[in-house]
Amino acid sequence: MNPHTLAQPAFVQHILHIHAQPRPEVMERVLRVVRHRGFALCALTMETRAEQDCQQLRITVTVESERPIQHLWSQLVKLVDVSRVDALEQQPRIRA
Repeated sequence: MNPHTLAQPAFVQHILHIHAQPRPEVMERVLRVVRHRGFALCALTMETRAEQDCQQLRITVTVESERPIQHLWSQLVKLVDVSRVDALEQQPRIRA
């Protein structure tokens, strides 16, 4: 069997910008949704910003999966403390 002829799944990395209320449980909820939707976490950053007279938490998550990002995005926007989720698609990668 020629290993070069086997079709390997293309994993796509996505960057999500999540705007949420600065509460301790927000990060746990976001990470739980990422895991339950079958996405691998590649990178995570978090910062607090003052926006429109209130504090906002901005979480930037880089995830990887064969699955469409809409599966993850549609669940993240339903979280009670999340106000907005922006998704940016990256380049596909081949896993060895």
